[in-house]
Amino acid sequence: MEYIQRDYTDYIIDQAVKLLNIDSPSGYGEKVTEYLLEELHRIGVHAERTVKGGVIADFGGEDTDNGILLESHCDTLGAMVHQIKDNGRLKLTPVGGMRPENAEAENCRIITKSRKIYEATCQLVNASVHVNDKYTVKRTWDSVEAVIDEPVRAKEDVKKLGIRNGDYVCFEPRTRVTESGYIKSRFLDDKISAAILLGYAKYLKDNKITPKRRVYAHFTIFEEVGHGAAASCPEGVTEVWSVDMGCVGEGLECTEQEVSICAKDSGGPYSYAVVRRMIEIAQKHNIGFAVDIYPHYGSDAEATLAAGNDVRHGLIGPGVYASHGYERTHRDGVKNTFDLIRYYLEE
Repeated sequence: MEYIQRDYTDYIIDQAVKLLNIDSPSGYGEKVTEYLLEELHRIGVHAERTVKGGVIADFGGEDTDNGILLESHCDTLGAMVHQIKDNGRLKLTPVGGMRPENAEAENCRIITKSRKIYEATCQLVNASVHVNDKYTVKRTWDSVEAVIDEPVRAKEDVKKLGIRNGDYVCFEPRTRVTESGYIKSRFLDDKISAAILLGYAKYLKDNKITPKRRVYAHFTIFEEVGHGAAASCPEGVTEVWSVDMGCVGEGLECTEQEVSICAKDSGGPYSYAVVRRMIEIAQKHNIGFAVDIYPHYGSDAEATLAAGNDVRHGLIGPGVYASHGYERTHRDGVKNTFDLIRYYLEE
């Protein structure tokens, strides 16, 4: 079969930028899943929203008794209003692993239950260095606060705006794509890999490819809080991959230019057969890769197993530096991840 000779990396990066600009902290997935459904339908892929709020897509394929499920999550870190203070400032509680050190001095949006949106900034309490002689205080969710960009001076002023406890606080992603190929943004974990799955879907449809195995994709919206892919595993699936971010840091081999293959994380080892086959495919096709162990990581694939599904599982993703902070990856890592998925499912 002759395939269209096209580099899908530009499409993937374009889709990642669009996804990154849609606020979607864990549990607030309505807007991002609407976009996913629209784009998948435009490509020509059948997709439906799950009861839980994610998206299940059917990429097609012949062997329905040996299906593979590719999982990426579109939920991100964020915060909620925990308490409206007497002075009109907001105490926040994190959603997922958002850290106060990374939230400080960032612009954010407060989304009320009536869907009205207010601008704010996350600041250190008493943030003016010229009047604060304790500026080196440890950053915690008690020592930072959201300052609303409205003329509020008291709790009642804030309530009149319609802001209540439990309203989502979404942080600015600050997405940049450099001429040298780097992609910098909050929440590349995991919107960069969600975009890779969109790129794979487009590749299949452009080339009129019917995979040998039935291929499904699950875009989840609760991964950052641990139960994103605990449901909606299609019948006949025997293998599940979490297509997420690869870790880059001290003690790890992966770089931002490579696809990371995870052998073990905090949930234990991944399937030996799947990891071995990934390595074989990467070596055969000269795909830049690294194999690493992540001691502080959990994945959607593990949530699928924990729910009782009898499947093999794996975890891959482009190398991402500064995870859960202001993250960075590279277009080469994106392409290598795409290529590993493509070749693995073609052989």
